[in-house]
This record gives sequence, structure tokens and C-alpha cells, in this order.
Amino acid sequence: MSSIDHTPAESGAAAANAQPAQLGAAEARIIWLLLAAAFVAILNETTMGVAIPHLIVDLSITAVQAQWLTTAFMLTMAVVIPTSGFLLQRFTTRQVFLTASGLFSLGTAVAFFAPGFEVLLVARVIQASGTAIMMPLLMTTIMTLVPPHARGRMMGRVSIVIALAPAIGPTLSGLVLDSLGWHWIFGIVLPIALLALGAGALWLRNFGEQTRAPIDILSIILSALGFGGLVYGLSQIGGGAGHGSGADAEAAEAASTLTLVISLVVGLLALALFLWRQLVLQRKDDALMDLRVFRSKNFSLSIAQMSILSMAFFGAITVLPLFLNQALGATALESGLLLLPGSLAMGFAGPIVGRIYDAFGTKVLLVPGSILAATSLWAYASFTAATPFWVILVTQIVLSIGLALSFTPLFTASLASLEPHFYSYGSAVLGTIQQVAGAAGVAVMITTMSAVAAAAEAGGASAADAAASGSQVAFLVAAILSLPLIVGAFLIRKPADTVGEFHGGH
Repeated sequence: MSSIDHTPAESGAAAANAQPAQLGAAEARIIWLLLAAAFVAILNETTMGVAIPHLIVDLSITAVQAQWLTTAFMLTMAVVIPTSGFLLQRFTTRQVFLTASGLFSLGTAVAFFAPGFEVLLVARVIQASGTAIMMPLLMTTIMTLVPPHARGRMMGRVSIVIALAPAIGPTLSGLVLDSLGWHWIFGIVLPIALLALGAGALWLRNFGEQTRAPIDILSIILSALGFGGLVYGLSQIGGGAGHGSGADAEAAEAASTLTLVISLVVGLLALALFLWRQLVLQRKDDALMDLRVFRSKNFSLSIAQMSILSMAFFGAITVLPLFLNQALGATALESGLLLLPGSLAMGFAGPIVGRIYDAFGTKVLLVPGSILAATSLWAYASFTAATPFWVILVTQIVLSIGLALSFTPLFTASLASLEPHFYSYGSAVLGTIQQVAGAAGVAVMITTMSAVAAAAEAGGASAADAAASGSQVAFLVAAILSLPLIVGAFLIRKPADTVGEFHGGH
């Protein structure tokens, strides 16, 4: 019998021994505290998308540089998240929460007082270090404290809270950017972050047991080089574009190509060594990221689906504000208001999606969700400088509904496919792959947009038409990536439906 997968009978017995039939008040308070902290982190992140066009002007940086304020955030999370599975078992819940919340608050304060791009980039890395620990802590806590029969509904409620941040963030960012300046994006988030930190210090209690396994420094180094090298290499695609013509352009292109090759080679080698190191360490239960979670076919399929979805979605949603600003001349506030209805629709769908998952499983959600997401991204690829705002608004709402139908069943089904001992490692793997895929999607689509737009403008196109052409190609990449989602939607199951799949049954 696999050491990871378990039948519904085994799951039910484990749940009966480890969890109450209903979520208690103390446990509910812990989850809502973690949700509040996650809300602050996501609010901070969603304000950045609308802010990118302003930052390009205010900081006198290129679009490729500006995207590193997003990519560095996601990349840092991808480097730190692999350690979170270990940290959640090595340290107490209270210690992990206070460290994560403290790092996020510190990074937000540094960003608020940042004099320029370099300090702001460092602040984003500090913020991401805290966020990276917080998200796996939230997911592991839900899986540990919430009874199996109610997990879908809890994930649905999570969607309500998490969707509020994308709903508020872009609009808030637009208002702040148009009136107070970009520093105050962080100035508004800072007191909320400090409030969450104080609440955790007062109310949070510990649960679960801690281990004393030593942390493997070599694994951390290899993880950073592996994931960092891959994403940085991807960010160099098209890096030679936009540097003029003649010798300067040729030199820039040659330097970009060399950096790309070196980064990808280093990244792939380091990642291979990291995976080998984890396979060796997990024999003694000392792995930084325990790869035995992949013995679950359902977990592996869910992770693959999540990685494709993240790559397509994060890339497209980062390009969209640039398209609105550069091709259609929209202000930051207008961009934020256009994104608001879709985020609200995603939030309102949350509790319905959770109840459907608990009652009927994954396919009834994932199949229509993947079709809606893919269809929306193909519609994005048809946007031009003459596309009406209402068409973009409707398309964004449809995409958000598709995401709502996808994320809740993927999160729940993937982690529920594991034994409780592996929840923290499963959360770490889920978060790592999601962030790396998202960072790769942003890097590829922003650099693709920049390269195509530069070529179009060099060919005589107006700035608006050039931006639209670059956005079209970037959205086309996202649309092509979304096609495998429809196939994957038919393969992923709710764990209660996988009787005998991994144990020689039907």
C-alpha cells in the first residue's frame, strides 16, 4: 500500500481519530486569523498590477524591469516555500505565524519609505518571504483542523475572503495612484499588516506536533539556484528588444541570449541536484521538500493542472493592465474598476463552488471551469486598440468565474489525496510549483509583449497599435497554454472517488 494515498475508509478513520465532527470556535478563530493575514498579502499583491504603468514612468524604468517587482515577489516565494513544509513541522504554529507576519510588515514598511527602484525591489523580496510562509500555513491548518466533509465549504469561504482582495486591490490602487502616489499603496497596507501581527501575538495558539530534524542548507542553496535560474533565464527572452538599432541592439541581444542560456543551464542542473538531494534525505524523513507526495496520482495531476492554470493566468493578468494603459489609454483607476466585477463574481461563487465540491466532486466544476478559462484567454488574444471596454469587462468576468470553478477543487482534492503527515509538504509543493509557474508565465508574456511591441513600433506602428500587437501575442501564448486544462479536468477526482485506484482495485 502506498505511504501517501489512502482509501476513503482509511481517511474516515484517521479523521475520526484526529478531528472533531464540527469545527470548534477556537479552531475557527485560528483559520479566520490566517485568512485575514492572507487577505493583507493578496491585497498588497493585487495593487501592484495596476501600479506597474505608473512605476514605469515614476521610476524611469522599462516594462521588463518593472515586471521584476512582480516576478521577484513570486520567485522569492518559490524559493522560500520549499522550506515551509519543513518549517511547519520544525517550529510551532505561533512561531511560524509571527515570523511570517513580521517579515511581511517589515517589507511593507521598507517599501513605503523606498526612495527608488532598487530599494523597492528589496522590499518586495522581504514581503514575499513572509507571504511564502503564510500561504502554506493557511492551507495546512485548514486540512488539519477542518473535518473532511466540510473542507469544500471552508475552501469556498476562503474564496470569499481571498476574492475581496483582488476586488478591492486594483480599485484602491487606482485611487491611491491618482491622488497620493505609489508609496501610499504600501502606506495603506502597513497598518493592516501590523494589526494582523498584533492579533496573532494575542490570540494564536499552537496545534500539532513538532519534529527535531535538522535543516539542510545545501537543499536551500540548490532550491534557490534551481528555481531562480529558471525564472531569471525565462525573463531574458526578448531582452534585447527595445535597445535601438545597429550595434547597440546586436550587443544587447547577444548579452541577453548568453544570460538566458547560462541561467537556464544553471537552473536545470541545480534543480536536478535539488530533487536528487530530496530523494536521498527523505529516506531518513529529513527532506526539505518530501517528494513522496507525488506517489499520489491524483495529487500529481492536480499539481500539473494548477501549474498550467497559474502560468496562463498570472501572465495574462499582468499583461492586461499594461494593455489597458498603453493601448487603450486607460488610467490606473479605470483599470482597477474594470477588474472589480470579475473579482466580486469570483468571491460570490466561492461558497457555491465549495458546496458543489463536497456534494458532487471535481468534474462538475473543473470541466466547465477549464472551458470558461480557456475560452476567455482566446478572447483576450483578439483584443485590439479598438476593443470596447465592455467587451474586456465581460471577458474578465467569465475568466474569473472559470477560475472560481477551478481553484477550490484543485486545492482541496490535491491535499486531500495525502495522508495528514504530508499535508505541510503537499502545501509546500503546491505553493512552490504554483509560484514558479506564475513567475515563468509573467516573465515569458511580459518579455514577449515587449519584444513584439518594439518590433511593431520599429516598423512604423503607433505606440497604441504596437502595444496592442504585443499584448495580442502574449495573450495568445496564455490561450495556447490553457488548452491542456480541458483534458486534465476529466482526470482529476475527489479523493473519495479514488477507491482502489492506487491499491490494485478496479
